[in-house]
Amino acid sequence: MDLLTTLANFPNAAPLAGLDRACTWSVGPVLHFAGAVTADGSWLLQTNQRGRHDEDLARAVLAFARHHEERLVVEGRPIAAVGGFSAAGYDFDAVAATAPEVHGHHRTRNPDLTAVTYIIFPAFDTEVSGRESLEEAQARYQKMLSPAEIGREAVPFLRMRFDNPRTAGGSTNPGRALAYPQMLRQEIPQLQGAPGGFAEWENRIGEVWRVAWDGEWVLSGAEGERRGMSLDEILEFSDETLRA
Repeated sequence: MDLLTTLANFPNAAPLAGLDRACTWSVGPVLHFAGAVTADGSWLLQTNQRGRHDEDLARAVLAFARHHEERLVVEGRPIAAVGGFSAAGYDFDAVAATAPEVHGHHRTRNPDLTAVTYIIFPAFDTEVSGRESLEEAQARYQKMLSPAEIGREAVPFLRMRFDNPRTAGGSTNPGRALAYPQMLRQEIPQLQGAPGGFAEWENRIGEVWRVAWDGEWVLSGAEGERRGMSLDEILEFSDETLRA
């Protein structure tokens, strides 16, 4: 497949100024796309924007992705990210990429193109671990991150499980599962007065902590056990771990 010819045939296609072997296209007033071909011509790096549109950001994301394509286009890794990105007017500090089996774009009209497309998007360092399973990568891309929204806020990577005998709340999965940070902040305070209950979480770099109530807050992790912390200190600590 000649990727540049394919791109040129997209609706409202035009060259992306300032970046060679790249172009933009759009579908109506809401959906805006930009794509660049990798150095060897075998992959399309595509970025999507929904609603608010910024071509300068799209160009910066694609240029960064092309420079780091060997770290973003990785066989067997459904989602990957590289830090060190910046763009004026935005807080993004990384660029992420999802493999064809994660995003599924073009599969209706051009499934052959799906197989050679990586969706690239501006991201935050805290959002991608690089250890996600295919199912987790799909959940992150399709449900949790809103990657086409360029005004979005960070959604740090978090796996957690919990059990609370007082509220009868708890995880239904056998191990830690993806969750939003606000769920962790919501469940930790509920443990007060619930001996035997716990909340356990894992951040993007694989660090694991566990908090429980035993007449006082008990925090445990790789460095051992800590007691005597206030609830505010526990919550601040959990926030810090997700910013790692």
